[in-house]
Amino acid sequence: MKKSPLAPAWKPGQSGNPKGRKPGTGEVGKLRAAIAKHLPEIIAKQVELAKAGDAQAARLLLERVLPPVKAAEQPAPIKLPARASLADAGRAVLQAAGAGELAPGQAAQLMAGLGTLAKLVETDELAARIAALEGARDAEQ
Repeated sequence: MKKSPLAPAWKPGQSGNPKGRKPGTGEVGKLRAAIAKHLPEIIAKQVELAKAGDAQAARLLLERVLPPVKAAEQPAPIKLPARASLADAGRAVLQAAGAGELAPGQAAQLMAGLGTLAKLVETDELAARIAALEGARDAEQ
């Protein structure tokens, strides 16, 4: 089979230009370098505009300096019945949400947690039952 004259001379996974272009020599790199020369004046002008009441300039500066404030829910303890089943715990969560003692988001998270716990309990119970069945089978043999 003849090799195509258009086929690359390098192997798959190997670059055809191992040295490649040096970082910062492309159009974006040149633009950044041109702006970097004037950066102190640009920042000073933005600060001046912000101090003069330009809300957009103030917003731009603040977004770059301060991280956004995230809303945080306050913990809201709820009373669960002693030795409650998972269903009883779920009812208590829904009752607390209905009474306004829990935020809907908190109630949803707690219900999801109870659902996950139910799956874990079910898995443990199934593992115990399987072990008991296998033990009984081995005893018979």
